[in-house]
Amino acid sequence: MPQRILIECFNLALTSGTGIKTYASNLARIANTLGYETEALFQSLARLQQGDPILTEISFHEGKKRRGWKEKYVRTPFETLFGKPFGIRADAVPQSGLILKQDPMLEPFARVFAAHQFTLAARRHFSRYGTLATLKLTAAPHLFHATHPVPVRVPGAANIYTIHDLVPLKLPNATLDNKTYYFNSLKEICQKADHIVTISETSKKDITSILGIPDSKISVTYQSIEIPENLLAKPRDNIDKLIQNSFSLEPGEYFLFFGALEPKKNVSRLIDAYVASGVSTPLVIAGGLGWNYRTELRQINNESFSSWRITQNQIIHERKVRRFGHLPLSHLTALIQGAKAVLFPSLYEGFGLPVLEAMMLGAPVMTSNVSSLPEVAGDAALLVNPYDIEEMASAIAALDNDRDLRSELVSRGKKRVQYFSMENYSRRVAEVYGALL
Repeated sequence: MPQRILIECFNLALTSGTGIKTYASNLARIANTLGYETEALFQSLARLQQGDPILTEISFHEGKKRRGWKEKYVRTPFETLFGKPFGIRADAVPQSGLILKQDPMLEPFARVFAAHQFTLAARRHFSRYGTLATLKLTAAPHLFHATHPVPVRVPGAANIYTIHDLVPLKLPNATLDNKTYYFNSLKEICQKADHIVTISETSKKDITSILGIPDSKISVTYQSIEIPENLLAKPRDNIDKLIQNSFSLEPGEYFLFFGALEPKKNVSRLIDAYVASGVSTPLVIAGGLGWNYRTELRQINNESFSSWRITQNQIIHERKVRRFGHLPLSHLTALIQGAKAVLFPSLYEGFGLPVLEAMMLGAPVMTSNVSSLPEVAGDAALLVNPYDIEEMASAIAALDNDRDLRSELVSRGKKRVQYFSMENYSRRVAEVYGALL
């Protein structure tokens, strides 16, 4: 009988993609291919309806938050004051196949469990007691893998936690986290964990130096990505038409940054560097709004980037810097494939998936020479000081003017991505699981 692995999937249920969502999705598929019986732990917004299994399943997929008087005036105040001294209950979610809206994210899992607001409950419990909350299951799995550092543990199982990075502690002004809670909860998680997984040597060094965790307790698995074959095989003419028709851009004639607008992404300095470079190639910024993004939006919407031209008796409005919000994967993939270069001068990354994605899709890359980004990029990107606007401007100008440089970076990028292949990633994950099971 295969050993059971329960994967915490809070981020997998997010509507928009994040690095951790990609991580959880890949991990679920890999655990399956390694022969484990994979189970999922999701967070439910409302307590699941009990009794009839069909009603239980419906209440899980409904995804609505219901707050009756008992929830509002009894349970929530009690949990706020006393945490979860009796543990957090996870209920099995029936998978009858009768509910029409079945999410693809459930496909890799043999069983699905849901716990009501378990991340919030675990945080409240830790804030009250300084210990990890207990997750109550009918039968403990052989291994519990939390894909982000949530302060909860499963008795009777090997407990693994992935810590992607220590951005709140390395760049305190770049996140909204409660730094005291974050530091203390991470220390407790690391001390109680059977093992810690992280995604770069840079993050491992941060964890050992800041949290005082020995090297032997931490494994680096890196990350990998799989882009759907239908997108990779799409004819170039179709990609070019999508870029022209959907974005009014010329393929190969724009720079691209993609990611959320938030302080650590360094978009404000990127725009300043772009202006200083003097290039005429447009800069495209694609991604949702993170937080503290007003400065960047003001820069993007600056009227100095706006111009008009007359073509075939038509007046056309153009912008040198333009932004598109969160995009479907097919459109984002096309934008990356058609970019003159991808510019990603982040101030700190635990891994930096955009660099890997750009190299995989054949785009030259400029990225930062700090945190894990040189570790991921190797010699396949132009590395710059993300705080030095002049240095970034020079790199942008070089990418704009030097076709040979762009071709060389594309060639190196295709070789570099092999190190982060799904096969290599699966092997690293298998070594971690095998050592504990």
